[in-house]
Amino acid sequence: MGREDENQNSYSPTDCEVLILQVARITTTMAAEEDWTVPVVRATWTGQHPDTPLGRKGGKEGRKEGRQQNVERIGWPTQKSCCTSALSTGLDIMDSSGPSSVARKGRVVQASGVGSMRRFALTSLRRNARCEEVERILVAAPNHVPTPVRPVSSYFSFPVYKPYLQRTSSFREFHSSKFSSQIALEEPQQHKASEVERIKNALPATREGQKARVVVLGAGWAACRLMKDLNTKLYDVVCISPRNHMVFTPLLASTCVGTLEFRSVAEPVRTIQPATAKEKDSYFFLAHCTHIDTENRQVICKALGKDETAFMKASGDFVVAYDKLIIASGAEALTLGIAGVPKHAIFLREVKDAKAIRSKLLLNLALAEIPGVSEEEKTRILNCVVVGGGPTGVEFSGELSDFIKRDVLQKFSHMRGKVHVTLIEANEILSSFDLRLRQYATSHLEKAGVRLVKGMVKDVDAEKITLSDGSEVPYGLLVWSTGVGPSAFVKSLPFQKSPGGRIGVDEYLRVPGYEDVYAIGDCAGYLESTGKQVLPALAQVAEREGKYLARVLNEFGKHGAGRAGAKLDSAAIKPFIYRHLGSMASVGSYKALVDLRDTKKASKGVSMAGFLSWIVWRSAYLTRVVSWRNRIYVALNWTTTLIFGRDITRI
Repeated sequence: MGREDENQNSYSPTDCEVLILQVARITTTMAAEEDWTVPVVRATWTGQHPDTPLGRKGGKEGRKEGRQQNVERIGWPTQKSCCTSALSTGLDIMDSSGPSSVARKGRVVQASGVGSMRRFALTSLRRNARCEEVERILVAAPNHVPTPVRPVSSYFSFPVYKPYLQRTSSFREFHSSKFSSQIALEEPQQHKASEVERIKNALPATREGQKARVVVLGAGWAACRLMKDLNTKLYDVVCISPRNHMVFTPLLASTCVGTLEFRSVAEPVRTIQPATAKEKDSYFFLAHCTHIDTENRQVICKALGKDETAFMKASGDFVVAYDKLIIASGAEALTLGIAGVPKHAIFLREVKDAKAIRSKLLLNLALAEIPGVSEEEKTRILNCVVVGGGPTGVEFSGELSDFIKRDVLQKFSHMRGKVHVTLIEANEILSSFDLRLRQYATSHLEKAGVRLVKGMVKDVDAEKITLSDGSEVPYGLLVWSTGVGPSAFVKSLPFQKSPGGRIGVDEYLRVPGYEDVYAIGDCAGYLESTGKQVLPALAQVAEREGKYLARVLNEFGKHGAGRAGAKLDSAAIKPFIYRHLGSMASVGSYKALVDLRDTKKASKGVSMAGFLSWIVWRSAYLTRVVSWRNRIYVALNWTTTLIFGRDITRI
């Protein structure tokens, strides 16, 4: 029941499909024999059938009881091409004699060979039965110890791997009269246990008549914009990410000090693309992609472990086949090769980072009030150090200084004059902004009490930072914001790399040399051969790339080129062109910077700073929040903070 392929190992049937395939295979084998006996088929099913008969109980009685049951039936059709009737509804094997059909919810699936088996599997099992687990499948044939068979039907071009064909002796004893003649079967193929496990946990390749499948690795700006714009009438969408939400990063710094609540900046993937929650062939998988098998068009993934989820029972890797693969796995924070950074610093890229910063900050404020703490220790734990003078570092420093001035002094009055913010930058802060705006930001932060230190960090330990000039900066909270670089996953991929180590792409965001593979967002960059500069790792760059690629894929789908290997004249698709829309940054105390200059002609455009810029900054980002729900959350959070102050609860 999968796409035909020269490589027979490319398909991975589910448990439900394996049962159907075994019966279908033996049915077609039996029908080809002059003197034949249909084998005994037994299935043990565990689960509920809310709308189907349960065992020998009627459908109404079964629904009334509504409890989990085990169903075991043994049956043997006595005429050709009627094994479908033995399956009945809900995998309940029952006696059958003669050609028949299976009626289910007003539909009749005629028992007439492999085609019917295939349709029966799709309509009856996938859509209706939804069994939790097929525990074992036992097939017994006269004078034959059954083993996995390799189908020859054109419908099934893959091997059926199942270690379930065992314990046939009991059937031979119980139904000895049925075992009278030899049935010829093909020689079985031997497969490793790892292959069997992988086949068991798989989302197989799409077939003719199904929608093409787009697999997206990641849940950041690029991935979520692509999924939001992708036409799900043309494609099934499968998103694979260790994070089930997108983070609205421009407002993440505000959550660290309680200006916004964490849920206000987190948008669930299932909300961004409802198909992953509603469509039967679209999914979101909370997992890591560990390997990309471009030859067989599939990705190998590993579900999150117990240390990253509250409940985890999945075992082993699982495989997802794709028609189009979009790599949007993002980047990792740069540590500059300093060993102590991952251990002692907190990055500001995820909601969990913001939670850690907020918890550590409020803990230090509380500990500093405990009697017996020395003044030197108080000075250390109340010094918040930010490394990196880019937009993220500056915005966090501004928010933190505002929090100290407006909330700490009121609610932690004993700490007056003892809480400090230190911003360390090797060069100038906000180097991508206009010179006048940089000067304004420097002056404003210094007036707000932020100590600006120019220098390179050489070493980090649990209590202090050592700079390249030998000076030391003690800290109680260390936030690291020095930019991003390629992740370990991106480094492991065999693709060409752009300057900086990202996945190399052409002007159409394709990965050269690998058909139907694209890369967007912070993990991708132009190859030198394109003659284009690598774009900065900005949210607006990633979002624009996702929007462009969604439009390209939709165009493919409209022209029937969405399936794997399908071609479309590249002349009909324009290359991606990025136009910078401008930069904005908040610096605290109702002040912000807005730089809307033309990237090619700096003399053109608008650049401004101050309160009006702060209004523009808030308005722009409020409209860019993905959902109306979160827009309302953000607006309400801003209002309550203005009226009641920031929340200082440490949870």
